[in-house]
Amino acid sequence: MKLYNLKDHNEQVSFSQAVKQGLGSQQGLFFPLELPEFELTDIDAMLEMDFVSRSSKILSAYIGDEIAPHQLAERVKAAFAFPAPVAKVSEDIACLELFHGPTLAFKDFGGRFMAQMLSYVSSADEQITILTATSGDTGAAVAHAFYGMENVRVVILYPQGKISPLQEKLFCTLGGNIETIAIDGDFDACQALVKQAFDDEELKKAIGLNSANSINISRLLAQICYYFEAVAQLPQEQRNQLVVSVPSGNFGDLTAGLLAKSLGLPIKRFIAATNANDTVPRFLQGGSWTPNAAVATLSNAMDVSQPNNWPRVEELFRRKTWRLTDLAYGAVSDETTEATIRELAEIGYISEPHAAIAYRLLRDQLQDGEFGLFLGTAHPAKFKESVEVILGQALPLPQELADRAGLPLLSHDMPADFAALRAFLIKA
Repeated sequence: MKLYNLKDHNEQVSFSQAVKQGLGSQQGLFFPLELPEFELTDIDAMLEMDFVSRSSKILSAYIGDEIAPHQLAERVKAAFAFPAPVAKVSEDIACLELFHGPTLAFKDFGGRFMAQMLSYVSSADEQITILTATSGDTGAAVAHAFYGMENVRVVILYPQGKISPLQEKLFCTLGGNIETIAIDGDFDACQALVKQAFDDEELKKAIGLNSANSINISRLLAQICYYFEAVAQLPQEQRNQLVVSVPSGNFGDLTAGLLAKSLGLPIKRFIAATNANDTVPRFLQGGSWTPNAAVATLSNAMDVSQPNNWPRVEELFRRKTWRLTDLAYGAVSDETTEATIRELAEIGYISEPHAAIAYRLLRDQLQDGEFGLFLGTAHPAKFKESVEVILGQALPLPQELADRAGLPLLSHDMPADFAALRAFLIKA
């Protein structure tokens, strides 16, 4: 598999190199040189396969002969050791529940697959530092995926006071090879620090720097697989008129869904669902890319005003000669998000802010004869405080959260200052 740098098309790397390197020069994202596509008969046959077998076939189409099929299948089996069920919400809408992994969020799929790939492509004596920014769920998924892994140091930056307390407990209580830093700033400030680190060639070499954000191609490819798993669970008549609504922050999930469509998965259209951080909806509406400062919302994992993966979306549309005007979109206020959580509860489905936003736009935009699927990206209990207030009822804690709720936080506090971060990274 060859990938090229979106900011310098002359920089081309193998899958293994892209996994280890994370970003290209000028902070450019890697993108597949070849865009594989399955025949319709292949898609039908794949939808009859089990999750791991199908996912191995999908990933092999991108990775090629760099990893032998049987070895890839073993790694996929280790990574995807939990289900992604489709839950009926109403007659014409269902939720793809991606929160049945160890950290109760969709990031478990990408985080665990990346850990498997990095351990496969790295030599035994190679020291690696994973530096990543999180707006909530990435941190936990990456921390748990790499926890206890030899020769891997994980440093996670997150915006202080801007993620839910239970999200924080999930990844800031591990210790060991997992180090967490609460940054005095928003998610974009955390992400900017990560990018600065990747621009520092001396630092990169000194600590073997890598990233586990959705900018890493291994995480992105893993996310393609659960779109196929969703369609496999639907009857034929629902597959033919499928609309998928994706809660979007950094836009990795939407990119993966579009890549699934590029492979031949029959998805009629996508809805890019955001909160008040609506850079992409405003761009799609008016053609002007004008990010505002990120604002804090109920759906904190989507509080991103400069989504990293958007260049990949644009590149895919360009390569496939699709029209960006065909991408549906919308932004939902906190007030409407709260009302939607209550509405879902009234019809028997307990949800959280991110999925509620995706549901709301899907419900509003779904046309007669279509079937809607929205992504449930996190367990409602990860947002226990806000959901309980909105619904006026207590939510039971899943065991994964209950086990960590009482543990002390092990985080460091730091200003949004690269010199301070650099000193921290070099010290170990």
